[in-house]
Amino acid sequence: MCIAAFLWQAHPLYPFFLLLNRDEYHSRPTKPLEWWECNEILGGRDGLAGGTWLACSRNGRVAFLTNFREVELLPQAKSRGELPVRFLKSKTTPLDFAKEVEKEAHQYNGFNLIIVDIPSKTMFYITNRPINNSDSLVTEVPPGIHVLTNAQLDSPWPKALRLDQSLREFVNKNGDRELPVKEMVEKLMINTIKDDVSLLPGIYSPRREYQYSSIFVDTDSELGRYGTGSISALSVKNSGEASFFEKHLENDAWIDSSFTFQIENF
Repeated sequence: MCIAAFLWQAHPLYPFFLLLNRDEYHSRPTKPLEWWECNEILGGRDGLAGGTWLACSRNGRVAFLTNFREVELLPQAKSRGELPVRFLKSKTTPLDFAKEVEKEAHQYNGFNLIIVDIPSKTMFYITNRPINNSDSLVTEVPPGIHVLTNAQLDSPWPKALRLDQSLREFVNKNGDRELPVKEMVEKLMINTIKDDVSLLPGIYSPRREYQYSSIFVDTDSELGRYGTGSISALSVKNSGEASFFEKHLENDAWIDSSFTFQIENF
């Protein structure tokens, strides 16, 4: 599970601003934020399948992913984490890439993928679990504030609504000034408030739904400790300056890392 909240073409200083929590079993090998692919891609990386949940490239592409909450899974599905990596390495337009993924989406378990090209001001949402049995799996994302959980983009899950409201309050309070990234990480993404079971989607058992109902997740399961293992903030300013901040859990200690770079040909 994961949750992300982002600003898209809706702020006077930031054309793009993202906060994202990655939830995973703590035993799963994970590489923290770093440059890879010959220093062309920046992000964390899954130590098992080699994919990523969030990464960006020097030429101003961004991709992030959440799983779709469901019980039935394909036993031989392709790794969803490869999709963001493929986009960042791709030379095609975001729309052409989205159409390419659309053709093979049935080979993956449920996913939500956001792909962004900052220089062309283009963002698309791709899912293989469309709402209302729609034939289209691809939607261009309009400017605004959006929240992505483990259902369709902007689904009104309780914790999504809380995160949306909290992000709007921070944006309104700061006006056209720089957003306080570390304060937002602490106050928005390390939020352990849980919801009444009656408000939750009801896909998993009530206990499991309750444990997953907070923005910051930390719980024990039959497969070991599960929860938020990294918290990321990725922003791009009008100048083309990109900043990537991450808090990741390593041996029960939280470690901060950050990188800043200039988007090429911005």
